[in-house]
Amino acid sequence: MQIEIVTLFPPLIEGALRYGILGRALERGLIRVGTEDPRAHTQDVHRSVDDRPYGGGPGMVMRPEPLLQAIRAAQRRVPAGSPTLCLSAQGQPFTQARAFELAAAPGLVLVAGRYEGIDERVIELGVDQELSVGDYVLSGGELPALTVLDAVTRLLPGALGDERSSTEDSFVQGLLEGPHYTRPELWQGRAVPAVLLSGDHAQIRRWRLRAALERTLRRRPELLARARLSAEGARILAEVRAAQAGAPRDEGEAT
Repeated sequence: MQIEIVTLFPPLIEGALRYGILGRALERGLIRVGTEDPRAHTQDVHRSVDDRPYGGGPGMVMRPEPLLQAIRAAQRRVPAGSPTLCLSAQGQPFTQARAFELAAAPGLVLVAGRYEGIDERVIELGVDQELSVGDYVLSGGELPALTVLDAVTRLLPGALGDERSSTEDSFVQGLLEGPHYTRPELWQGRAVPAVLLSGDHAQIRRWRLRAALERTLRRRPELLARARLSAEGARILAEVRAAQAGAPRDEGEAT
């Protein structure tokens, strides 16, 4: 999969590619990642890529000419049908479902903005969709671009040591993952749940499903409205709801 990132700071991207799943995916040839710097498409001696916004206001805005030329150069290096996505606080939320969709694309162009924003005409002429990684503001789009790159890469066949990892992650089924345990069996006075030591895979699967439902209901209950639950999952959720509704309040719980 060919992925191009348009950025004013290529070393920021390149540094992250040396580690973890991204580094292994590059070594295995599962992805190829290039960068395109808008400064390479400037004409003035100062290599200016920003200017004051029309209408006044704080900050600077990325100029359209060098940025769009950089996007076009990146687009020429990815296969036809590869979407161009701009990381933006105004974008559509980036979700696990969207990551699966992008992992099926032939390639990607990710545009990392800077300053107060980028000229809107670049969005209109060179971008297919704006994506947001959360309801907060960062100094630039490089970290969000790396977030998208990592989320997509780990879904590619061969990227993970165990392919089940990507199918059992949080949000894949619409639920948060339940807790994980490893050695030692007893630590700091806390024991691993006995069911995980039983060797009964059916019981372990049911325990993990219940734990995931309990955690989701407690931490992110809004996810349950669109979770894809089996009949068994729906039955366990009903049991979990009933149990939580009947649980006594903690003495220190606020009213």
